[in-house]
Amino acid sequence: MQTFIADKNERLDKFLAKKLDVSRNQIEQLIKKGYVKVNEKIVTKSGYKLKENEKIEILPIKKEEKETKKAEFDIPILYEDEDLLVINKPPGVVVHPAPSYKEATLVDWLKQKGYSLSTIAGEERFGIVHRIDKETSGALVIAKNNKTHEFLSNQLKDKSMGRYYLMLLNEPLKEAKCVDAPIGRNPKNRIKMAVVNNGKEAKTLFVPIFENLIAAKLFTGRTHQIRVHLTKLSRYILGDKTYGKKNQNVNRVMLHAREIYFTHPNGQKLSIIAPLFDDFKNLIKGIDNEKIDNLSSFFNNYDRMCK
Repeated sequence: MQTFIADKNERLDKFLAKKLDVSRNQIEQLIKKGYVKVNEKIVTKSGYKLKENEKIEILPIKKEEKETKKAEFDIPILYEDEDLLVINKPPGVVVHPAPSYKEATLVDWLKQKGYSLSTIAGEERFGIVHRIDKETSGALVIAKNNKTHEFLSNQLKDKSMGRYYLMLLNEPLKEAKCVDAPIGRNPKNRIKMAVVNNGKEAKTLFVPIFENLIAAKLFTGRTHQIRVHLTKLSRYILGDKTYGKKNQNVNRVMLHAREIYFTHPNGQKLSIIAPLFDDFKNLIKGIDNEKIDNLSSFFNNYDRMCK
C-alpha cells in the first residue's frame, strides 16, 4: 500500500498521476476499480477534488485469476519488437472475451503464448489497442506495455494511425466515392448501426480496384463504419448477412484490413501489409496484385475527395 498527503486542493487523478509518474488514463482505471481511498473511504470518481492534508491510499492490486480458454488456432505475426506486435487476425477469431462468448479469443491466444502485454484497458482487453470484428480478417496492432498502449491510442484519436481495407462487394462501384454521413445505433434494431442525423461524424473513402474488389480508407473509426456507409451506396460486402442479403453462400464477411500504418514509439513510421487468407484469395484469382500491395500510394490519388 502507498500513502500520500495532499499538499494543496487538486483533482485526485492529477495528483496521483504526478505522484506515481503514470498517465491520467491509467490512474482513471485504478480509481474506477476501487483501488484508491481518500480519508479511509474508497473513491471511484477521477475528478474528486482533494483538499489540503487529506490522506490518499493506493490499495494493493489483486490479480484476477480468470480461466484462459485453450486456443486451437494459430495467428501469423507480421511484426514484433519489445514494445508491440502486429498480427494478421484470421477470420472467425473474436478479439477479446465477452460474457456471452464461450470460445477462445485472441486475448486467450496471447495469454497462452506467454506474452507480457499492456493492462491499461483492463484484463479483458489485454494489450488490445483497437479491434476488428469476428468475421473480418487482417492487421491488428497489440501493445506490450502501458506506455506504448497510450502512445498508440493517441494516434487513433488524432487519426495518424489508420488502416486500408479490401473487400468484395455484391456489385462493382463505377468510380471512387467519399461517404460523409454520421453513424449511430439503429433506432429500429439495436444490434445494427445506421446513418442517423444525431450520430457521430463518420467519413469513408471507397475506391474500385477491379470489378467487385474495392479498397477503403477510414477517416474516422465508428462501429461497422464500412458496412453502414456501403448501404448509402446500395452495396454490401459479400457474406455480410447483417447489412446484406440473408441467403448468401459465402461463409464470412469478405473484409480484410490489408495495410496498417502508424508511428512507433521510437519515432519510426511503419506501414505493414497483412497477406490475404485463402478464402479471400480464391475469390480474386487472376487479379494483378500491384495495386493491393501498396494501397497507401494508391490512395494518394484519391485522398483529396474526402478532405
